[in-house]
Amino acid sequence: MHPPAIFLMGPTASGKTAAAVALVQQLPIELISVDSALVYREMDIGTAKPDADMQRVAPHHLIDIVDPDSAYSAAQFRDDALRLMAEIAARGRIPLLVGGTMLYFNALQHGMHALPSADPAVRATLLEEAAQLGWPAMHARLATLDPVTAARLQPNDAQRIERALEVVLSSGRPMSAWLSEQRDAALPYRLLKIGLLPSERAALHARIALRFDQMLEAGLIDELKGLRTRWSLTPEMPSMRCVGYRQAWQYLNGDIDAATLRDTGIYATRQLAKRQLTWLRGMDDVFALDCLEASMVAKVGEQVRRFVDT
Repeated sequence: MHPPAIFLMGPTASGKTAAAVALVQQLPIELISVDSALVYREMDIGTAKPDADMQRVAPHHLIDIVDPDSAYSAAQFRDDALRLMAEIAARGRIPLLVGGTMLYFNALQHGMHALPSADPAVRATLLEEAAQLGWPAMHARLATLDPVTAARLQPNDAQRIERALEVVLSSGRPMSAWLSEQRDAALPYRLLKIGLLPSERAALHARIALRFDQMLEAGLIDELKGLRTRWSLTPEMPSMRCVGYRQAWQYLNGDIDAATLRDTGIYATRQLAKRQLTWLRGMDDVFALDCLEASMVAKVGEQVRRFVDT
């Protein structure tokens, strides 16, 4: 029988961290963060990163592992998570993977296609061209090189357009051809997948607005000022495309005012939550719980204990 592992998934502001911390205090569990923003060092306020006190109570693997001027991919996450899960299982404990980056969860469970590694030189050239021409023009270029991939991307989807162009230019093969090949082996664990979903979208939106206001009050703008001082950052870098930081960057550059920063930051966070929920509702075998219920943490604990005891 495969060893057990737990996925605790949900949109931003759904209470995932509180539930995970409670579980660590009750069961032989170690936490692995599944969050594409929490990997970055010194990006604490805008990512709602667990603070030092919480990390002492419930340490999270895969937090603070790369600098903000670096990239971290789903493939890297899968390699790191598989290694950590094996180490945790060898210690006689259970890995609990908690977060909202659904692409990472999907890559971990179902494997990934063997896409070429990143090519920094090609990427730099593409970003320079995009700054001059705009992403719709880069999308049109992709349509001539890889029409299948271009057809499923929006003209302003900068990150995916850049990656698809990088793949075809560096390898000579379109991404669609790479994706048609067999994935990695599936995850060798017995899984419990818990999804925290809101019964009322408006209530989740209220939580999102409150949390973004708290980030602004805690010093998100000053945090970004410090990051821009310590690293040679650009707005196209993955770290700076994170929700909150993207809008704060525009504010610091004088492109938007404080009211617009708040409005666009909250709206972007809502859109992120919508994408997370779309992913989550499309997944198989997810035990869904209402993240708005007062008893949510207790219900997560009950389900996990039932799984652990089987």
